[in-house]
Amino acid sequence: MKIGIIGRPQAGKSTLFQLLTNHHAISGNKAQVAVGKVPDPRMEVLTEMHHPRKVTYATIDFWDVPGFLPGQNAGGFLQSVSDVDALVLVVRAFESDIVPSYNGIQPYGDFNDIQQELLVADWSLLETRLERIAKQRMKNPQAAGEIGLLEKCQAMLEQDLPLRQLELDEEEEKCLRTYDFLTRKPLIVAVNLDEEQMRSDSFPQQAELQEELARVNLPLIKVSAQIETEISELDEDDARVFLEELGLTDTGIARLARTVYEHLGLMSFFTVGEDEVRAWTIKTGTPARKAAGKIHSDIERGFIRAEVIAYEDLLACGNSQAVKEKGRFRLEGKEYIVQDGDIVSFRFNV
Repeated sequence: MKIGIIGRPQAGKSTLFQLLTNHHAISGNKAQVAVGKVPDPRMEVLTEMHHPRKVTYATIDFWDVPGFLPGQNAGGFLQSVSDVDALVLVVRAFESDIVPSYNGIQPYGDFNDIQQELLVADWSLLETRLERIAKQRMKNPQAAGEIGLLEKCQAMLEQDLPLRQLELDEEEEKCLRTYDFLTRKPLIVAVNLDEEQMRSDSFPQQAELQEELARVNLPLIKVSAQIETEISELDEDDARVFLEELGLTDTGIARLARTVYEHLGLMSFFTVGEDEVRAWTIKTGTPARKAAGKIHSDIERGFIRAEVIAYEDLLACGNSQAVKEKGRFRLEGKEYIVQDGDIVSFRFNV
C-alpha cells in the first residue's frame, strides 16, 4: 500500500515523512518513497510472551510528494499523487521563524487550494472521457451506462464535492476503478501544530477547517512535527511523561497510522512462534482462506482450517495453553471472517 504525504512547502510534511519512516527526506522536485512500520502495542506484548528470534511489524510505503504551489508545479504534483492508494494532506498551523512564502498561516486555505486542484483535475479527466464516449456511443452498446455513471460524477463535482462521496453499487464501483480520479482516493487531513497549539487545542482557521472537513466527510488528525521530533529523542519512560503532560495517550505518528488503517478499512492479524512474531495487514471482512494467502499462496490453496485465539483472550489468560484450558481456543473454517487482533495458525496440505 502506498500513502502519499502532500501539502504546501514548509508545512512539515517531510519531517513527518522522516518520523514515519526513519528515512531522511531530501529536498527536490521528485517524490521520495520509504517504508514505515505501523505502530502496534499488541506486537510488544506478543513479543514479550514468545521471545521470538524475529519481529516483523505491518508496514506502509509512504511517499513524500514535492510541495504544492498553485500554478507552478501542478503537473508534477498531480502525476505524483496519481501513483498512490491514499493521501495524507499536511496543513500548517504552527508558528516559527520560517515564514511561508505564500499567504501566511492558513490551514483551511491550504486545504482548500489543494482540494480544488484535485477537483479541477478530475473535472478535466471527466470532460475528456465524456467527449470520447459520446463519439463511440453508436458503436458501443455499453456507452450509455458509462455515460450515466460519469454524469453522476459530474453532478457531484458541480457541487464542489469529491467523488469519494459518491454512493455506488458494485458494478459502478468496478467501472470507476478504471479511471484515475484523484478525489476518489481516501484522504486524511493532518494539521501540524506547535506545542502551545497542541496544549490549548486551538489553531488559526480551526472552525473553518473543521466545518469544511465535516462537509466532505474527512477525518482530521492533530499532530506536531516539533513534539514528535523531541519525543523520538527521548527514552520510553520520558516520552510517556511528555505525552501525559500534553494530555495525550500516544504519539501523533501512532494516531496517524491508526487513522490510515481505520479510514482504509484495514486491520491486522498475527502469527506467533519462536521463529517470528508478525503482523499481517488485510481488509476488514477478509475470510480465513484469503487471509492465509497473505502468508503464502500454497497455504490458501491447501487450506484445511484456522486455529484462532483472540488477542483479548490471550491477554486475559496469560498464555495460549491457558486459553485452551478455558475453552477459548477455536477451530475455524475457510469462510470465517478474520477479526482484528486474531492470532492465527493455518493448517494446510498441498
